[in-house]
Amino acid sequence: MNETYYEFGTAADRWDRAQMFFEAKEYLTAARILGGLVEEAPEQVAPRLLLARSFYHSARLGRAEEELRAVLELDPVESYARLMLGRTLERQGRPAEAATHLRMAAAFEGDFGPREG
Repeated sequence: MNETYYEFGTAADRWDRAQMFFEAKEYLTAARILGGLVEEAPEQVAPRLLLARSFYHSARLGRAEEELRAVLELDPVESYARLMLGRTLERQGRPAEAATHLRMAAAFEGDFGPREG
């Protein structure tokens, strides 16, 4: 893969550029930029989460799942990553596995379902 202009610059420049491409719904371009940022700083959650979202929106569900699981290894209570993992698993036809993550995401957000009584 050849490097292009949007893969150069400081990490902050590339982060801004990746967000711009994501907002423009250019998910594969955003993913390409974010992949480099994740390689440089694999411990950072934000670039991994945006990378997972880019993969999700471009229907690269296996790659989205990998990144979401990596996010959750770094931050097990990241509720949005749990929600996204649940949705990703649903789209892959794995509803039972998805339900666990969706329940956890809801619990982290304080949504414990309907109250009886």
